[in-house]
Amino acid sequence: MKFVTDYKVEDYILDTEWEKLPELIQRRAIVCSIDLMMALLLGSKGKQFDVGVRLAELNCKDGDIPIIGNDRTFNFLGATIAMSHASNSFDIDDGHNMIKGHPGTSFVAGILAASLEKNVTYKEYLTTLVVAYEVTIRWALAEQKHYDYLHSSGTYGAFGTAAGVGRLYGLSKEQLNNTLSIADFHAPLTPVMRSVEYPSMNKDGVPFGALVGAMAIQETLAGSTGYGYLLEAPEFRHLVETLGESYEIMNLYFKPYTCCRWAHQPIKACLDLMEKYEFIAEDVKEITVYTFDSAAKLSKKIPQTTDEAQYNIAYPIAAALVHGDLGYKQVRDEALDNPQVIEMMKRLNFVTDPEIDSLFPEKRMARVDITLNDGTELQSELYDAPGEASDKVDIEWINKKFMRITQPVLSATNQEELFGLLQNNLDIPIRTIVDFVNNLK
Repeated sequence: MKFVTDYKVEDYILDTEWEKLPELIQRRAIVCSIDLMMALLLGSKGKQFDVGVRLAELNCKDGDIPIIGNDRTFNFLGATIAMSHASNSFDIDDGHNMIKGHPGTSFVAGILAASLEKNVTYKEYLTTLVVAYEVTIRWALAEQKHYDYLHSSGTYGAFGTAAGVGRLYGLSKEQLNNTLSIADFHAPLTPVMRSVEYPSMNKDGVPFGALVGAMAIQETLAGSTGYGYLLEAPEFRHLVETLGESYEIMNLYFKPYTCCRWAHQPIKACLDLMEKYEFIAEDVKEITVYTFDSAAKLSKKIPQTTDEAQYNIAYPIAAALVHGDLGYKQVRDEALDNPQVIEMMKRLNFVTDPEIDSLFPEKRMARVDITLNDGTELQSELYDAPGEASDKVDIEWINKKFMRITQPVLSATNQEELFGLLQNNLDIPIRTIVDFVNNLK
């Protein structure tokens, strides 16, 4: 493979300014920041975060960087490790259809840790998020084409973390080029379809991608050298040419439910039919879900852990039918032995529909047929998942999600205050926001 080092990516990362971003992109950055804070906040209530904190305590105790959801402080590497175990813990973070994963969660831990270490403003944090989304998604498109393999979020999170942190650390473009090369070379293999079929805390591999990206920074500063990365290859230069002109951040989707995106379509279809025809879970005799092959491969076993509940297709639909929603409360370990939900799972059937499957991954569609106990047969339309890029997610949309998703963990007053802080206070230090979050009761 040949590489062309012209520093176009590095110049974009280092020279982007908030004031020169289109207003639409500024608004989207705020939406993404709110969504990622939601993910970190919920994630800090989970067992995976506890693992991350223990790892940071064992290896990276010296430092004054705070982390979301805990009163301990760490150095940069420790804060990255801890928060990377939270960001994807409840599977509520943004995604991008064409890279088949979650860019924001893949780099937010390292970028937030570095922002706190350097005590930058919220505006600079937002600008760095934009830069990270743009280069991460482009690198992921190149990586999946080059390797012809479905790597997931942790893989491209290595590159995105290195890019964002490199900007915040004020690296020279030569240093940043070296850092991106190291991150590209060492990016972890994250075989996401294995996690789909056998759910565990492995999930999207986010912690290890964040760790590699953070280490790429430190390797460069320690004198290690690398050479070349995929976006420098001639066959992928077309992805670089659009930096600063078109914005992949506008092609993100946002998730209303705490589970794999591939289960969102039938959840929404079922909930809409319930509302329209005014039946309850006990009225359901049988449901057939018509979906694409990858979704049909999601686990259908009765979950024993929150990760098994999220990377599942039967449990989320059943829980949504029983509870009328699927959020934090429905996927906690304590909620998984609900007999109504387990019984509802037995009434679900899954069929791979060739026409629907042919649309994947550009479109992830599903429809459901529901038979009620009285013999009534109901059919849904063909559903896309809520929050797609075509839905033009804005502050109003993310506000509704924020209030619904954080309701179990924040008071109504705290919800309003935190949302307002994230929406309107661009010039305050990022530490002020994190301190505010950590003082919420």
